[in-house]
Amino acid sequence: MEIEHAQKLWQPQPGWLNTATYGLPPDPAWEALQEALAGWRVGRMAWESWDIATARTRAAFARLAGVAVGDVAVGSTASQLVAPVAAALPAGATVVVPEVEFTSNLFPWLVQEQRGVRVRTVPLAGLVDAIDAGTDLVAFSLVQSSDGTVAPYEEIVAAARAHDALVAVDATQACGWLPFDASRADAVVVAAYKWLMAPRGVALAYYAPELRDRMRPDAACWYAGADPHAAYYGPPLRLAEDARRFDISPAWFSWVGAAPALELLAEIGVPAVQAHDVALANRFLTGLGRPPGDSAIVTVEVPGAQEKLERAGVRAAVRAGRVRASFHLYSTTDDVDLALDALAG
Repeated sequence: MEIEHAQKLWQPQPGWLNTATYGLPPDPAWEALQEALAGWRVGRMAWESWDIATARTRAAFARLAGVAVGDVAVGSTASQLVAPVAAALPAGATVVVPEVEFTSNLFPWLVQEQRGVRVRTVPLAGLVDAIDAGTDLVAFSLVQSSDGTVAPYEEIVAAARAHDALVAVDATQACGWLPFDASRADAVVVAAYKWLMAPRGVALAYYAPELRDRMRPDAACWYAGADPHAAYYGPPLRLAEDARRFDISPAWFSWVGAAPALELLAEIGVPAVQAHDVALANRFLTGLGRPPGDSAIVTVEVPGAQEKLERAGVRAAVRAGRVRASFHLYSTTDDVDLALDALAG
């Protein structure tokens, strides 16, 4: 599906440049969610009809990430899906993490320090060189939330493999606009409410089979059962053999809204979304006299930015005077020019 045709399925107010905070739903996702909520309100629908969306979302994510469906677990937040990987590290293990890493991919490792896991933080630019024979796992965001920096994924993976280290990636700010092969890593977690445009409460993880053998499903529940409908009551433990053993019971309505969004994104194709998003980001950068980049998330420092953007109705993140603007497939050149005119005012 062409971007120009797909854009008709979104209804953003002009000036939304903040997908790095949360994404906007396409019409099929919004309508599916409204139908489910209406059915819930009057007790018209069975929960099984809502739960079908979880399987659809899992399959769409596997397609987007280039992995097998059986290697995908479902959860609610990125940190919840990082946690069992961190808990599987042996006492004395060393984790290397960028020093400005978003804490959903930092706190789960730091929590393990009380049992002897060592966390070493380094500048992102020096992450590849910091991976050495003493590294057991390297964790990083594929795209940094703070400024949109795209990590050198292949170089980091190669360095980790050279030293037999595991690789854990938070792709929350990448999956949906940046093509990548999740199977190159050992674990990839994604909170889906940003670039995948799902309701908040949807998260997914790729867990490599070799890594899963080291992990323990401490949050095991009926939904992680080999047959969830036969795992409601009583022993014995009977969990799924694949990544589903790490599933938690899904918040139905969040997944109802997620499935159409991820399926539509897979239909459009991430390379096309990347080209569109980065072109708009570079139009914004060059319009401010900055050099172009390779990310859909950009940061610039403009005096009085927050007030200028608010007056023009442009919504972007502004922190300490720095504008973080993020561009997705529903963004247009008119949105970019509205922001440029506002910042020049």
